[in-house]
Amino acid sequence: MADGGPGFCFFWAVFFAYFFCVALSRSLIEIPKTTVLDVSASLQKTHNVLSFNPEAFQTLHPKEQTTTEPSLASLVLSIHPRHTLHKPTHTDYKTLTLARLKRDAARVRSLNTKVDLAVKGIKKSDLKPLLMENAVQPSSKDLEGPVISGMSQGSGEYFSRLGIGVPAKQLYMVIDTGSDVNWVQCAPCTDCYDQADPIYEPSSSSSYSPLSCDSEQCKSLDVSACRNGSCLYQVSYGDGSYTVGDFVTETITFGNSGAVNNIALGCGHDNEGLFIGAAGLIGLGGGSLSFPSQIKASSLSYCLVDRDSSSSSTLEFDAPEPSDAVTAPLLRNTQLDTFYYVGLTGISVGGELLSIPPSLFAVDESGNGGVIVDSGTAVTRLKTEAYNSLRDAFVKGTGDLPSTSGVALFDTCYDLSSKTSVEVPTVTFHFPGGKSLPLPAKNYLVPVDSQGTFCFAFAPTSSALSIIGNIQQQGTRVSVDFQKSVVGFSPMIWQHGAMALANWFG
Repeated sequence: MADGGPGFCFFWAVFFAYFFCVALSRSLIEIPKTTVLDVSASLQKTHNVLSFNPEAFQTLHPKEQTTTEPSLASLVLSIHPRHTLHKPTHTDYKTLTLARLKRDAARVRSLNTKVDLAVKGIKKSDLKPLLMENAVQPSSKDLEGPVISGMSQGSGEYFSRLGIGVPAKQLYMVIDTGSDVNWVQCAPCTDCYDQADPIYEPSSSSSYSPLSCDSEQCKSLDVSACRNGSCLYQVSYGDGSYTVGDFVTETITFGNSGAVNNIALGCGHDNEGLFIGAAGLIGLGGGSLSFPSQIKASSLSYCLVDRDSSSSSTLEFDAPEPSDAVTAPLLRNTQLDTFYYVGLTGISVGGELLSIPPSLFAVDESGNGGVIVDSGTAVTRLKTEAYNSLRDAFVKGTGDLPSTSGVALFDTCYDLSSKTSVEVPTVTFHFPGGKSLPLPAKNYLVPVDSQGTFCFAFAPTSSALSIIGNIQQQGTRVSVDFQKSVVGFSPMIWQHGAMALANWFG
């Protein structure tokens, strides 16, 4: 068969057609139709998160770092165990859950408001007074920080421990893919909420430097003002939370992996809201002031641990994409550069693709609609039509489970108090090119109390924007490759060999 005659061509055409069909069928069929939820393990975690005592553990503080120039590479951090910031004040898991869902609803309203204003061409500075009276180009390479769950704080955020200033002061910071502006509570405080670490003192840092009013960073703020030639900032989050203060540059240290200079961040002297325990926020969005944009990162990735866990994972910049990642197109909204939109094509339940019009997942010409991946939203929101189709299919596949009344925004709940484990239909996200991401059962059937009430952790929204929340992301490394314009999802532990095989073919 050295010559390429008609028989030769026909042979290879049949050969490749066969393997293409095999690959396609495996990507669809070999995803398990059902998956098992370990009820006992989930309930045990609801007790553990309430009884957790951080004082029983010794916090591991990174060694003092020598600040490197931004152009230097190979910044790597060893992973260390981290623990929740302080003992939760909630006396039972249900009140903890309700507080978290209330916070989550405010978060979603804030994101929707941000989109609405952008689509209408309205800036926040057009809506309110600027500020109250009291109130460079780094790069990165393999920069990492530990990530812990903030669930015990009554919120859905995740935290990373970073060093700010020289010498570095270690602080827990919220990581947020839905925000761009970095900020930290600063002394002296006009009004500061309680945090786990001492308030950051700018006068103790040799790298603290105020930004001028005519700096590019100051001009990039949505809301800014000028005082004695120095830039002032204000960021509000739509739920009554806000931060006001000086806009400056500082050095940020990532544990033992290194440090980067001249990061623009807010030094907040007047801060209020539901941040709970964290010293501030690291913005991981796509805007020019976000941390990845400032260090010109080629990629961003994070893995969110189980929301009730006291263990840790990592936040990484410029790290290689996992080889087993299920990838989807990274889409951008021309009206708003903060959010990471992902090309979602469909959802299946129990191996059956739902009849959801693709238009429900698309961004229209005005900038409305679409699906974003967000680390700060807990519960995935889908447009009502899509949600109803998903819920109805799941209910149909769980007819043998005892149902119970809904809880808060969850309308589909079950009484699993007499069960140790249950088998439920697999929920799978589908992306272009036949790519599929099956979710483990614990990522969509979650306990809302310690007595055995579990609810389907999706919710409808009347907004055009759909959101893949962190409950559905937990245990998965989410990567955003800015150069390739793809979002990757890599489950840290494959529960089924068939899933790995299916995505290899896909």
